[in-house]
Amino acid sequence: MSFSQAVSGLGAASSNLDVIGNNIANSATAGFKSSTIAFADMFAGSNVGLGTKVAAVIQNFNDGATTTTSRGLDVALSGNGFFRMTDSSGGVFYSRNGQLTLDANRNLVNTQGLNVTGYPASGSPATIQAGANPVALRIPTEQMSARATTTAGLVANLNSTDKTPSVATFSTANADSYNKKTTATVFDSQGNDHALDMYFVKDTTSNSWTVRTIDGNTGSSAGDFRMAFDTSGKLTSVSKLDATGAVVSTTTDGTVGLTLNVGGANGAVANQPINLSMLGSLQQNTGSTTFGSPTQDGYAPGDLTSYAINDDGTITGSYSNKKTQLLGQIVLASFSNPEGLQSQGDNVWSASSASGQAAIGLANTGTFGSLTAGALESSNVDMSKELVNMIVAQRNYQANAQTIKTQDQILNTLVNLR
Repeated sequence: MSFSQAVSGLGAASSNLDVIGNNIANSATAGFKSSTIAFADMFAGSNVGLGTKVAAVIQNFNDGATTTTSRGLDVALSGNGFFRMTDSSGGVFYSRNGQLTLDANRNLVNTQGLNVTGYPASGSPATIQAGANPVALRIPTEQMSARATTTAGLVANLNSTDKTPSVATFSTANADSYNKKTTATVFDSQGNDHALDMYFVKDTTSNSWTVRTIDGNTGSSAGDFRMAFDTSGKLTSVSKLDATGAVVSTTTDGTVGLTLNVGGANGAVANQPINLSMLGSLQQNTGSTTFGSPTQDGYAPGDLTSYAINDDGTITGSYSNKKTQLLGQIVLASFSNPEGLQSQGDNVWSASSASGQAAIGLANTGTFGSLTAGALESSNVDMSKELVNMIVAQRNYQANAQTIKTQDQILNTLVNLR
């Protein structure tokens, strides 16, 4: 008579309770994936089995519920994929836990200090270097560098019934020498702002206006140009003028091929070229001359004031100059067989021969899942199911114990035969 079958059953039931207990213990662990245990019977060349054994512990990679946290560095991952992370020695790990934070060096890390990897941003303006090798992402404290204005735009709605100014000689100090003035703010190479004053003067020639531009910081001319309109009031050409009023060049596509020279300040580049577009300007009977909001591509330097992770994994920094800049983009990793991943504790896994190699990509592309900023993926443990499984495992344990008790009673009876 053998007790081995019942003993193996006790061991299997105990292992099952361990798995169930681990699931319940991690029911509040973000990104945790529950497990189930699989058993196999044992034979040794006889018709009567030798009991059972643990064949495998299988992980369930179904999604957990997405819970809103409103924390800027929390990211929930739904669908296929894992966050890709590295340790200080270069080891690569994978996780579904999107509870991220910054370390002392402002590296983006998980709660165990593993670096979150992604594509870097570089250039001015910054762009994501998609396809590059993933690197540890960092939130920098460096200033956003100033950008000199290279292009600007203005839409003018000029009143066709305006009269030619009564004073023929233009002077910024004499309002009778021009019809209307507007100002656009532009920036030089060091981020100094300049008031680019534009004075519109109706010419004696029909459907023609001369625009005189002045750098308001220095009072020097930034260049003059002439706007010509057709009989319906649409802009037909823009001509650059020299100091004598002679035409230097003309464009007919509604855009300006002008170079407005804005003097530098405090060591900035002097005579900063700026291409100005007057596309969309009109000369019609509007009652009064009006201007749209000017546009330009320059800005002053700025300090980082806040940052956020977006739903596409991009990390955006907001700066004191009211500009935003890409800082990087979180990558995701996927596997042909996620169940083949090896658990390393701390809610991370490593690749194995069973899982296959990681495929790297971005959220919402290909087969990769989606990200939700300001949220976390909850554990996928089903508490009601685990409690039922625990009852079943307990009954299984009791039944195997009863088998041992019964065999002991039978053995005792045989020993006491006279």
